[in-house]
Amino acid sequence: MSPTSPAKLGPDSDAAALDAADELASFRDKFHIPPDAAGREVVYFTGNSLGLQPKTTREYVDQELDDWARLAVEGHMHAKNPWLPYHEFVTEPMSRVVGAMPVETVVMNSLTVNLHLLMVSFYRPTPERYKIIIEKGAFPSDQYAVESQLKFHGFRSVPPASAGGREPDLLNVDSSASAAPPAHAGGFGSLIQLEPREGETTLRTGDIVETIEREGDSVALVLLGGVNYYTGQAFDMSAIADAGHKKGCTVGFDCAHAAGNLELKLHDWNVDFAAWCSYKYLNAGPGGIAGIFVHERHARSFNLPRFAGWWGHDKETRFLMGPEFKPLAGAEGWQISNPPILQLAALRSSLEVFDEAGMAELRAKSVRLTGYLESLLDRIGSERLSVITPRDPEQRGCQLSIRVRGSDKGIFRKISEAGVVADWREPDVIRVAPAPLYNTFSDVHRFAEILNRALA
Repeated sequence: MSPTSPAKLGPDSDAAALDAADELASFRDKFHIPPDAAGREVVYFTGNSLGLQPKTTREYVDQELDDWARLAVEGHMHAKNPWLPYHEFVTEPMSRVVGAMPVETVVMNSLTVNLHLLMVSFYRPTPERYKIIIEKGAFPSDQYAVESQLKFHGFRSVPPASAGGREPDLLNVDSSASAAPPAHAGGFGSLIQLEPREGETTLRTGDIVETIEREGDSVALVLLGGVNYYTGQAFDMSAIADAGHKKGCTVGFDCAHAAGNLELKLHDWNVDFAAWCSYKYLNAGPGGIAGIFVHERHARSFNLPRFAGWWGHDKETRFLMGPEFKPLAGAEGWQISNPPILQLAALRSSLEVFDEAGMAELRAKSVRLTGYLESLLDRIGSERLSVITPRDPEQRGCQLSIRVRGSDKGIFRKISEAGVVADWREPDVIRVAPAPLYNTFSDVHRFAEILNRALA
């Protein structure tokens, strides 16, 4: 193929026919689609970074602003949607999105804050069991959080290079808060990072399980992303949780790229805990309030250490202002502070759209959208293009990570100028995520044509 002769992708009538048959097509009209410089709707493929705004969000937020102006403090009890129990309005719809029971779910804080709070309870190292397994190439915030937890407990994540691999896992720290085991703890690195095999870009489930089986006797926590932010690989959370539990490990997931993307079944998969944000696929706006899952079997584990705050205290006695903390049963017991109502209102507007559409139906459309995109990339046939996301739909969500060999950011600028809103990751990857709530097959076809021309 000549570099000046773009591949033929077929007519956009194919995409139009697919859109005509799409039972969820009307949901696009429920979102604000940004315009490009010419006033045409952009091809918005960055719901994996920030979801689009539902058209009802302004109404939901304005209601709380109006009640604040009209009622002031009385809004806690007498607003149209009383603020005191407001977070409970989103508990059930959120639990349906992540495949949980309501008692297992609560919205609170932001993602990394929640990961730290959950690790306070679920990373409990002992002299024999203290290691953490994560994926190498996890989102940096996860890596920072895990390494800081290890240091807080008095461990080093890896031995210093100068020690020739013979430095013990423990740091020489003096902290009354540390739960570090005594100096006789064995091992040479408290952080186990999962890497793909040589020449591969994603992890094999069998290799993850084998690592857990091999290292599990010294592992306190397995903490992976539900979907890797860079490659778009979706992990087999059920198999990983099962393998971890067989070895006595606690198993948690960062579901930032999974919630609202995959059809999750966190309760059935027997995951110990999970956390996610809501500004990506859940369309709750920049910095939107996050959520957590704590499995029902931990609902009354009041002996688990936790960082306590009054919003996690028993509701019946909360306003007696007593000195003794009595945690609520379930995920609510991990709350610390009362939540931001305006953020909750924005999330509520989006979750009502999810409830109307249904996660099973959204996931089915997502598989078709991403499969169609993959087929068009195959038709382009450029040797410069490769998709590092697994081809198996069961091992990915709606994101495809496209590697453009020999490219700098110039090709990304070209597609951006042509009306595509996507995401560039160094050194040579374009992440695109057609979201089933608001993206169309015509969006996919238009993107493929733009990329094809940019390559040529």
